[in-house]
Amino acid sequence: MLYPTEELALITSLIGLGYAIYLVRSVLSADPGDERMRQLANFVREGANAFLRREYLTIAPLAVIIAVIIALFVRPLGIVALGFAVGGGFSALAGYVSMQTTVRSSSRTAQAAKKGLASALSVAFKGGAVLGMTVAGLAILGMTLFYSAFPSAAAIVGFGFGASLIAMFIRVGGGIYTKAADLGADIAGKIEEGIPEDDARNPGVIADNVGDNVGDCAGMGADVYESKIVTTLAAMLLGTIVFANSPGLVAYPLAIAGVGLIASIIGGLWVGVAKGDNPMSTLNMALYIAAGIGIVLDVIVTFSVFSAERGLAIVLALSSLLGVLVVVGIERVTDYFTSYEFSPVQKIAEASQTGSATNFLSGYATGLTSTAPIALILIIAIIASYAMGDYVGGAANGFNYGVYATSITTMAMLSLTGVILSIDAFGPITDNANGIVEMAGVTGVREVTDKLDAVGNTTKATTKGFAIGSAALASLSLFIAFESEVTSQYASRGHTPPTYLLTNPLVLVGLLIGGLLPFFFSSFLIGAVGRAGFKMVNEIRRQFREIPGLREGKAAADYQKCVDISTSAALRELIAPGALAILTPIFVGVILGPLALGGVLIGSVVSGLFLALLMANAGAAWDNAKKYIEAGHFGGKGTPTHAAAVSGDTVGDPFKDTAGPSINSLIKVLNTISIVFVVLFVVLHL
Repeated sequence: MLYPTEELALITSLIGLGYAIYLVRSVLSADPGDERMRQLANFVREGANAFLRREYLTIAPLAVIIAVIIALFVRPLGIVALGFAVGGGFSALAGYVSMQTTVRSSSRTAQAAKKGLASALSVAFKGGAVLGMTVAGLAILGMTLFYSAFPSAAAIVGFGFGASLIAMFIRVGGGIYTKAADLGADIAGKIEEGIPEDDARNPGVIADNVGDNVGDCAGMGADVYESKIVTTLAAMLLGTIVFANSPGLVAYPLAIAGVGLIASIIGGLWVGVAKGDNPMSTLNMALYIAAGIGIVLDVIVTFSVFSAERGLAIVLALSSLLGVLVVVGIERVTDYFTSYEFSPVQKIAEASQTGSATNFLSGYATGLTSTAPIALILIIAIIASYAMGDYVGGAANGFNYGVYATSITTMAMLSLTGVILSIDAFGPITDNANGIVEMAGVTGVREVTDKLDAVGNTTKATTKGFAIGSAALASLSLFIAFESEVTSQYASRGHTPPTYLLTNPLVLVGLLIGGLLPFFFSSFLIGAVGRAGFKMVNEIRRQFREIPGLREGKAAADYQKCVDISTSAALRELIAPGALAILTPIFVGVILGPLALGGVLIGSVVSGLFLALLMANAGAAWDNAKKYIEAGHFGGKGTPTHAAAVSGDTVGDPFKDTAGPSINSLIKVLNTISIVFVVLFVVLHL
């Protein structure tokens, strides 16, 4: 039997997936360009598919081992393991589907650019919208079906853990791949050889374009998919506490997710009918339309579900409104700090006139500064939503209602995943389209594809801020769920539940370990990009040295060799950070107990939030400062100023596309694995 909230979620998920199928047909019906353009697109598609296939084969044995361990030791036996397997499978599917249309959209976007900016924008956005609608639809469908079949907190925690773990591996592996290729192509091609970024003579150019898809499409698709899953999971876990006697209300977050998907579809339609030559304004308007419609639908659904509790309905409707406003606020702040339309990026470009050092210092300072307004937005959202819930809950249930209201704010944020991810995937599609234009020698369209590519850099940064902010808010709810489960397990065994106080040395030790984790985790990822990039640079140098006529364009580069270097490095290097994320909470829980583990969860959020924002925004700002110079400012291409900006961009690449966005996956893996094994940790420390 499905409750009305579950029925609504199921129907809307199917509408979203059906719309994604329509978009696929629309994109594939577009002209893919001439033979050379199709050939280049095929190179990228084959490389991306080969990497993802090898990555999944690498991850699968580990996932099976973890599923067996969960099946043997976590109750209810078998159900949690099944949730882990299904959640992980859907996460892998989200990553795969995310990439299949985007790799087919780039040549079509390049060809559409011949008709003008509006045509290219429409094709690129539709390609990105396939990812957005598919990821959002799969997340809602998976959670709805699984919860309907197994309506228990333990089962949905297993589902969330599976989604988080697989997404982290896809995000980490794709991030290492894409930035190793990008680093090598930039250093050996642009800086040393002085050739354009996407020149066909550069042996690393195909690997670079493959990386855009496996990192920013498959990786981001799986990442945002699990963000949506974990956020829904957190809200539903708290719902089991708040609505213990009303199981039909527990699935209310699924309904919010469903109507958000409908709002995303309607907002995205604006891109197809908008007029004008400012693509960023068009994409922003699509987001604002989706946000406005989402608010209206959230209010309608909330008052329908809680018709008997008008005070609670008002609070949850306001919490939903707050979540949508948080999305818009983060988008505007990120746009300001990462777009070359505004002074922060322009100042980085200006600082590049005196060399790489001042470029780096200016960009790093911009990243640091950008954390403050986003933190302020999140602080206001937490305080306001909690205060409203606490007020309506009263003296007896104020805390539970307050935290639940905060989880609904986060849920409303993620309800716009469809349009946010559509705007994000637009970025790698236009990046690849720009590369195809350069490599295929397409004339008369570079101004169009350059403009779309610059906008795409900003939209990718915006989505990273959105994902990082939602991870922080979701982790608050997950920690409360973890603490509630610890309390329940102690009480059920006749013991006094522990209290999480800073005066307790175990909590303090946990905070220090948790605060360290994002830094140590990032060191693995940035180091991996450096090692792989070293091999890539030397291989590109070798080819320029040993292949006669390559510099002159009279001989073909060996693209496959560079693809193999990035693939092997990514798969080899993802094991260590993955093991760190899995084993740390288990070791802390077993050795130090649930008090210390709670400290780990909080510490990782506090340091991880700001480190991730710093790296994501600084990296995007460095990238767009380079593009601002390439547009003709401060001397333009081929000058020492441009060379300094390229150096800053190469530093920013692993910041913004590898380490930064992987931290939010780390945070959620820590939380979900802690809840899955919480019974074991409690039993060992009674």
